Amino acid sequence: MAAAGRAKSRAKKSAGKKRRAKGAKSRGSGRGGKRRESSPSETKSSPTGAPREQPRTAAPRSAKHGPRASAADMANRQRDISVSEFFAKNRHLLGFDNPSKALLTTVKEGVDNALDACEEAGVVPDIRVEIGQLGESRFCVSIQDNGPGIVRSQVPKIFGRLLYGSKFHRLRQSRGQQGIGISAAGMYGLLTTGKPVIITTRTGKKKDAHHFELVIDTQKNKPQVKRDEVVEWDAEQGTRVEIELEGNYRGGRHSVDNYIRQISLANPHAEITYVPPKAEEHGAEHVFPRVTRTLPPVTAEIQPHPFGVELGVLMQMFRDTTSRNLSSALRNDFSRVSPKVAGEICERAGVSAKKRPRELTREDADAIYRAIQQTRIMSPPTDCIAPIGEELIRTALQAEVKADLYVAVTRRPTVYRGNPFLVEAGIAYGGDMKADDSVTLYRYANRVPLQYQQGACAITKAVASTNWKSYMLQHPKGALPLGPLLIMVHIASVWVPFTSESKDAVAQYPEIVKEFRFALQECGRQVALHVRRRQREVNEAKKAAYIERYIPQVAIGLQQILGLGENETDKLVRELTGVLERSRKL
Repeated sequence: MAAAGRAKSRAKKSAGKKRRAKGAKSRGSGRGGKRRESSPSETKSSPTGAPREQPRTAAPRSAKHGPRASAADMANRQRDISVSEFFAKNRHLLGFDNPSKALLTTVKEGVDNALDACEEAGVVPDIRVEIGQLGESRFCVSIQDNGPGIVRSQVPKIFGRLLYGSKFHRLRQSRGQQGIGISAAGMYGLLTTGKPVIITTRTGKKKDAHHFELVIDTQKNKPQVKRDEVVEWDAEQGTRVEIELEGNYRGGRHSVDNYIRQISLANPHAEITYVPPKAEEHGAEHVFPRVTRTLPPVTAEIQPHPFGVELGVLMQMFRDTTSRNLSSALRNDFSRVSPKVAGEICERAGVSAKKRPRELTREDADAIYRAIQQTRIMSPPTDCIAPIGEELIRTALQAEVKADLYVAVTRRPTVYRGNPFLVEAGIAYGGDMKADDSVTLYRYANRVPLQYQQGACAITKAVASTNWKSYMLQHPKGALPLGPLLIMVHIASVWVPFTSESKDAVAQYPEIVKEFRFALQECGRQVALHVRRRQREVNEAKKAAYIERYIPQVAIGLQQILGLGENETDKLVRELTGVLERSRKL
């Protein structure tokens, strides 16, 4: 009986093994019914020693998705990206994201270059801006100046190559900074119309006038000159640029007309003649006369300040310097570093002042960088920036609007990230402006009006965050104040921190926003004094009117009490009126 039981148990175990083997075979079979063989690495044992199945992996994708690229294929596709090619595909970064803005940006870049060239050469600017309409959405923009002209060999590089210019590496105030603007405008015209940029320039009365037609090779960021010839030109010197492009001409706050008017306010030394596509109420052309023939002060170029230099830039400066030792490199390549300050920096860093800059290690440069932050260094010089000035700001506001009060403030220069800057503000109050509308805000950076991205600008933030209720104005929370007010704010700096390459808004650095707010508060206090004075005058006038109304009644009462005659009563009325007038003057 025992043997029969053991045989029966062995039969049950054998049947169970067959069932488990059959199930494993069905689970391991694929679409073709074949079982996938496991590699030794994929087979793991359970704690009891029996093999344990691994999780199923995802099936390979079918061939209908296409062949996969190898590392060699991906390597073969790599190539350099030209800066012109990049901005041609991302032209919205430069301010060419819609036709109306593209037209304005083209005019802006041309006028900025013309003003910079004239001022640097010491020439009082005469600028002519013409916009001709060739079709429903096609325009020809021409900007001509009386500046020093351009040397023939430099014309193709300036107008046919992005990131080429003389201002990027200089720390001094200028309108242009990056060497992109006018060449990007020519590239936009080429992309939208296929027409080349036309340049005519002459460097002097006895020099030849050169005529160029060129396009930009965006893949190489190089100019292609289509025509280069000597022509007859009636201008004694200067430059004329013509760009044909797709655009949209419209009025309003973001119009070319508004830009020309605003830039004439910030540049009272320039005379600008503007010819719109269609004759307007002021005629076929509009002349914005100059207010003064005095050019802005000549700005000096300065060295970078140690507080504004980052570690990587510091290491590069040490590699590129021509100084023989660390002490002379600190003195010659930075501003406000005297021999004493250089010695303090080297002592704090624990680096020999006689060590060659090119032999400095990264650890040495890091120690010098930290020592600079711990050393007292004078603020950078401010002769590199040129403000508009309070008097000229008031004159510009008087030419713009008719108001009861004109206020202007120029703040003392200060520093952000080692870069000196200066803030100015002007306010026109009352007059013909409406009391229920939001204030009109004019934003400027290095004498150039900022037309777009007002909400992202540090100037707007400073205006909105100022408590205008303290200055007798209505001020909704988080918005611009309400009232008969025109606010003009200007920042002058060797390097304005714009939020993008289109230069439409100033970045919101805390130091800059604080200076904007201080300038606005100074103007606001004068506005509040004016408003309170006017309110007192109105109240006193009301009181005087009440008294004047009852003076005859008082005289009649005195006549009856004292028994005065008609002549004495008239004399009493005159005396009481005189007392009232004298009290009002006091």
